[in-house]
Amino acid sequence: MTNFKLSTKNFIILIVVAYLFSILVRTIWVYQFHDVDAFKWNSQLMINTNDGYGYAEGARDILAGGHQKGDGSFIDSSLAIVTAFLAKILPFSFETIILWMPTFFGSLLVIPIMLIARVLNMEYAGFIGALLGGIAWSYYNRTMTGYYDTDMLTIVLPTFTLWATIYALLKKRNRYILLVSFFMVLSNWWYFQNYSLSLSMTVVTLLYTLIFDRKDIFNYKVLIFMLISLSQIDLVIKIPIILALFGFFHIKSDLDKRVVFLILAISILMIFATGGLDPIINRVNGYLFRDSSDTIANEGLHYFSVVKTVREAGAIPFELFANRISGHTVTFILSIIGYILLIFKNRIFLLSLPLVGLGFIALWGGLRFTVYAVPILALSMGYLIIYISDYFKDKKSKLAFIAIATMAIIIPNIIHIENYKVPTVFRKSTVTVLDKLKNIASREDYVLAWWDYGYPIRYYSDVKTFIDGARHSGSANYPVSFALLHNQKASANIARLYAEYKERSLRDSNFTGTLLEKGMREYGKSSVNEFISSLNSDIKLPKKRRDIYYYLPFKMMDILPTIDLFSNLNPATGRNYRSPLFIRAGLIKRTINSFYLSNGMQIIGGSIRRGNNILPIEQLVTTEYDKKGLLHTTTKHLHIGSGVYVIYMKNYNQFLILDKRLFNSTYIQLFVLEHYDHKLFEPTILTPFVKVFKLKV
Repeated sequence: MTNFKLSTKNFIILIVVAYLFSILVRTIWVYQFHDVDAFKWNSQLMINTNDGYGYAEGARDILAGGHQKGDGSFIDSSLAIVTAFLAKILPFSFETIILWMPTFFGSLLVIPIMLIARVLNMEYAGFIGALLGGIAWSYYNRTMTGYYDTDMLTIVLPTFTLWATIYALLKKRNRYILLVSFFMVLSNWWYFQNYSLSLSMTVVTLLYTLIFDRKDIFNYKVLIFMLISLSQIDLVIKIPIILALFGFFHIKSDLDKRVVFLILAISILMIFATGGLDPIINRVNGYLFRDSSDTIANEGLHYFSVVKTVREAGAIPFELFANRISGHTVTFILSIIGYILLIFKNRIFLLSLPLVGLGFIALWGGLRFTVYAVPILALSMGYLIIYISDYFKDKKSKLAFIAIATMAIIIPNIIHIENYKVPTVFRKSTVTVLDKLKNIASREDYVLAWWDYGYPIRYYSDVKTFIDGARHSGSANYPVSFALLHNQKASANIARLYAEYKERSLRDSNFTGTLLEKGMREYGKSSVNEFISSLNSDIKLPKKRRDIYYYLPFKMMDILPTIDLFSNLNPATGRNYRSPLFIRAGLIKRTINSFYLSNGMQIIGGSIRRGNNILPIEQLVTTEYDKKGLLHTTTKHLHIGSGVYVIYMKNYNQFLILDKRLFNSTYIQLFVLEHYDHKLFEPTILTPFVKVFKLKV
């Protein structure tokens, strides 16, 4: 293959070009929505990932100097720490910093791709790979402007680790070993879930050494530093050990190999002694050997498994898998060919197998893994293009082929990016409600909402939430699901118990267990179902220490059936109760006597018709806002006892068809109808798209 060796100056220029290209592509989303006022807050576009608000809350609390006990703030997370630091030193607003961090940090991936290419003497292949890798479908999705999450460096740092390992093993100089430790330690600090990847890279490096280079004592020195970097000991201890050992190796450059092997053995023991395999076991159990049942047991009780509702944790079809890694199935297949060729040319590139292998886990482990294969296969694609170009004898033809081929692999990704119009998590109207709630609620008060909204609520309202993106196990979700989708009495009781039990747990470390377990003990119930039934009555509640606010958004209707899964079951057996009737449809056409719905149904008189099937309606309720924003409802009682309820939400141009339980649920009664028990709830903020009620008991 032609050797395109570049001067350091020209190599840096190519890095800068690739980096700026990656940044420029990420401005497409900003350009698409820069004039959408509904997506802005404090004159800046808001972020577009829910989890980002968790880190933003942590950074905010760092800058504020503290947070509420038990609020779940990410005050110790790496991203929050780095964000707070940048907010202190940069002359930009906090909103601007979290919006643009993914753009500038995520685009850094082009650097290790090109550094790997340089050490393998294929700089132009690296440049093509950097152009592709920096904007590849799945990598872009998780590092686009506004995607404020740890993903912005999650792939960058392991790729740097790979480069440092290859560089050290090829150069055979002690000073390069520190680079391996630096990037591995940084990678695991930034995103601890990368630990399994780092350990895999260490194992592959060991195997590579034993197979191809077992007599070279330097390789074992590199392995020692990789193992110590992986040991589960505090950084304030780990870093001095690494530096001291580096100094020792530097001074004793001619160490007897028996000493090196002794230190290697000690390093391996450190991994086992500090629980170094535990993260691997937990990750395998979590993603590869998930329980196939819908429920999980917790101290004898059964709850719905949250992993069943997470799309990222499911198998994906091959075409989607290939597209997410390379932008197109053809590009992916060619990248695999390039990868095989590259390994034959440079067998040390076998060290990249953990990154590629982790990417392939996406086929059955979930689409989130595809990003790990992106940098390696992008570089491989660049290699294949340069490899094929060598068959062109004419220089112009060679350059034309390279240019056309490069555009061919990049354009599908650009098309995807142009069509990937992700909205912000919340709209301005929603944030306005939360900002208003911030001035009403205390920082110690709770907001009851589904876990999807936990982080944004805490960020904008500075309150506590029961569940969020990190705290959403089946046992934690059960009370919130129950409160939202059961009657108002039961809802009020379980919400009050949830809040007071949480506060008591913060004061008393011995007060443990799930809410249902605590409730059974506190109320002396012999069975969980006996306790649940008692929630429908006037039970004696604990003394109120915190206020509770119900956050009820219109958008939550999209996931109402999913929310119901978590409480529509028997916790004693794990068996689901009868599936609810919940149908949501738009109005297509209205005549004098009938409504034609978007799902093919037709409402005529007092019945729902679909084909030859006729379903009588018990109640038909119409809701409508007047010019002052006040909601009015009218109810028609039709076929008593049919158990089918229809709500025509006139302003939304939508119909809800639901059974009696969901019709009487707290969410439907409070948000859709504003029919609330005045002894239990009082309206705090009412808008057509978000409603907040305060619990009075």
